[in-house]
Amino acid sequence: YRIAQDESEVRFHINEILIGNPTEVIGATKQVAGDFIVNFSDPPASQLGEIAINARTLKTDNEFRDQSIRGQILQTGVAENEFIRFVPTELTSIATDPVGVGETVTFDIVGNLTIKGTTNLVTFNASVTIESEDRISGTASTTILYADYGINIEAPPNVSGIEDTVILEIDFVALRVDED
Repeated sequence: YRIAQDESEVRFHINEILIGNPTEVIGATKQVAGDFIVNFSDPPASQLGEIAINARTLKTDNEFRDQSIRGQILQTGVAENEFIRFVPTELTSIATDPVGVGETVTFDIVGNLTIKGTTNLVTFNASVTIESEDRISGTASTTILYADYGINIEAPPNVSGIEDTVILEIDFVALRVDED
């Protein structure tokens, strides 16, 4: 299965205090790629390939903020920072019973998340629904400390505080591809 970009989205959520008001900033992109091998008869034997997100395409509700995220915060102009990468190493808490069309499976995905050249082990909580033999959909999320990735966020004018944690989410649709 391959992620269908037009039906998928990666987001980050971070809270800040903007002009004295709590505000949730959400950045999103559809520029995400990845492949999965789903083993319906033995779900723990399923395999997830690397997930790559083009950080240069993240957008919020504010172009000034977007420029700051791409420029000073994530430094996406540097070639090695263009992509945020997640390399799964293990599926945990996944049922061993066979699954079929119409069923939803919940599990954890442990792996290495690389942002701006720094890699840390993280765990995403995931839920995947088998919509048909040719289509699966799901969501996964985790919370990170941006300082763990060498990211420093300077509060711009009118922002009196930025939370230390960031929620990372992916909603995806993946379509069956030929093995060729």
